[in-house]
Amino acid sequence: MKYQRILLKLSGEALSGTKTHGLDPSRLEMYAHEINELSDKHVQVGIVIGGGNIFRGLQGTRQGIHRIQGDYMGMLATVINGMALQDALESAGVRTAHLTAFPAGPVSEIMSGNKAINHMEEGRVVIISGGTGNPFFTTDTAAALRAAETGAQVLMKGTRVNGIFDKDPEKYPDARKFNHIDFNEAIRLKLGIMDLTAFTFCMENRIPILVFDMNQPGNLLRAVTGESVGTLVSPETA
Repeated sequence: MKYQRILLKLSGEALSGTKTHGLDPSRLEMYAHEINELSDKHVQVGIVIGGGNIFRGLQGTRQGIHRIQGDYMGMLATVINGMALQDALESAGVRTAHLTAFPAGPVSEIMSGNKAINHMEEGRVVIISGGTGNPFFTTDTAAALRAAETGAQVLMKGTRVNGIFDKDPEKYPDARKFNHIDFNEAIRLKLGIMDLTAFTFCMENRIPILVFDMNQPGNLLRAVTGESVGTLVSPETA
């Protein structure tokens, strides 16, 4: 097993499946199955989840909602997604803990690095929602922060394309895929893998980023075992 502890970043949109918004039960069930395979292999898993399938803060500003208020609404959306994913995992027989960046009453515990690590070491999948708990920061940045706090060996970003390309592969059939690229080269090429705050945080803290297709069954386990899946961004080239 290449990685013993990972931080998996899932977008809110990923949970909507083929829908334009909301939650797709079949997609939740699929993700629960994929994550359960890691639990069976005793891989320690933390998950940071977005909320764009329910509400996106920047979207709210275009509707006249103040940016700070909109960002907090987006954080609450991630808590709803976290609860939904927790329910799907528990239904699949996976032990979980749900931590949030701010108090959320009976549905979660307050996030701390030590608490998250303790849960992981006791065999629970840790879902971390609420973003960073502060406006103006994306859930990509939250994922980078939580990866550092939990000592994750890699930040895995599950997307709908299998890696990083020099241009959008859904629009350009001749798009070239990178199997491995270093942080400086990714910045030079302006590949837009994550928002720049999250990306530079990972670079400064030497946290590798693996971008892969989460919707391909078995990809998550293959990535964790070290198979060539997606694109690895690391401090040095191979």
